[in-house]
Amino acid sequence: MKIGLQQEILSDIDIIAKNEKLYFEKNFILRTQAIDDIEFHVIDRILFFAESADSFDQLNDVKQYAEKIRSQLEEVNTKMFQKLREQISLGGYRGKALMHLMNEYLDQPQDTVLQDDETGYDHLDLFLNGLLTDRKLPPETKERETGMIYYQKTPARIIFELIKKAAFQPGDVFYDLGSGLGQVAILVNLFTSVISKGVEFELAYCNYAKASAADLDLSHVDFINADARHADYSSGTVFFMYTPFAGEMFRDVLCKLCAEAKKRKIRIFSYGSCTSEMARQHWLRQVNEIQNGQVELAEFVSV
Repeated sequence: MKIGLQQEILSDIDIIAKNEKLYFEKNFILRTQAIDDIEFHVIDRILFFAESADSFDQLNDVKQYAEKIRSQLEEVNTKMFQKLREQISLGGYRGKALMHLMNEYLDQPQDTVLQDDETGYDHLDLFLNGLLTDRKLPPETKERETGMIYYQKTPARIIFELIKKAAFQPGDVFYDLGSGLGQVAILVNLFTSVISKGVEFELAYCNYAKASAADLDLSHVDFINADARHADYSSGTVFFMYTPFAGEMFRDVLCKLCAEAKKRKIRIFSYGSCTSEMARQHWLRQVNEIQNGQVELAEFVSV
């Protein structure tokens, strides 16, 4: 490896290491970008050049230096999130206070809905991933049945849009069907105080979600380990689904919700490919027009 390239990589690391702003707690986005730069523009580059045997020894020290700086920055985030979770568990950050906190750390209003073509995950998702829990993702314990979709987190922007559009009222009870690790139900409760329940077939995910809610001392959040086709929805008024099922299983769940809709008016929010199937249900009226049901939040009300 050429000496010039080694010095270039060292210079890149030094610029990050000497940037004092990165160690200020509230510079989360700047710090996240620096961690990504170390991972993808420094360490990956080192590994590429280290494939040749004569380069490995001289690059190993540089790699260890880069990993040390990355660990220091990650430790800032770890301590920051630990402190914030403790404050949430004491009731210090709920509703508007929590929104204000996020605005400070992310330097942009989070209570505004992004444009429909802004899909995927961003710094808001990264922040919430660290804020809500420090637990590692558990391995699945059950085989998925036909119709069950592989778990994927709901983008944070969609959760905030849901919270805004739902305009929860006293007496509402929120259900997230196929709740996975529990993020939707937890955030709905944190920002609205509405009773929130998650229904999740995978026991490991359900236990993870329960533990995360308990860590934040959220007494009005519960997670039910059950097949969504057989769960009790008798208290539910607002439901959410991010395409947790497909085919016959999804139709069976819709039939169960239809039975609940005959007893009282309910609202259902959907995201992903399940929206097209819901739009065909005679007992549901679609509230909002959407251009692409795959990437937009849809709202339905029972008729």
